[in-house]
Amino acid sequence: MRQDSLKPKVYLETTIPSLLTAWPSRDVLIAGQQQATRDWWEERRQRYQLFISGLVLAESRRGDASAAEARDKVLAACNVLEYTEATRQLARMLLVAHLLPVKAAVDAAHIAVAAVHEMDFLLTWNCRHIANATSVDKVRAAIATAGYAPPVICTPMELMI
Repeated sequence: MRQDSLKPKVYLETTIPSLLTAWPSRDVLIAGQQQATRDWWEERRQRYQLFISGLVLAESRRGDASAAEARDKVLAACNVLEYTEATRQLARMLLVAHLLPVKAAVDAAHIAVAAVHEMDFLLTWNCRHIANATSVDKVRAAIATAGYAPPVICTPMELMI
């Protein structure tokens, strides 16, 4: 058995490479998130198998070309998961159940990819739709009802232990 297969699996949602590679923000909250993301990347990522999806690649390639190139470089360390029919169905179910708003369809897709591919964690700074304390338990329950083991949805700060 390969040593990597013993490590927990982490799905990185697009906010992780974005904050990891962004220029330092003057906004104190965002600057703190950037530093926490860099700390996790430098000190903890080796403890995990890292995964992304084509959704993350597509989102991270938008915007400034040099910034997109920097995001691509860090994402090269990650395994790419497929967006399958099962992930489409689970994402649709999360939207139909009104657990995420229709405008957050891509966020539902990130959650679905992580669940269908049996990730242990979904790492994100998207606290509006993904790591939202008022809805995360309902989302996890719906994933379990659909027959999947829900990932722990958290921020890099929560995964620093």
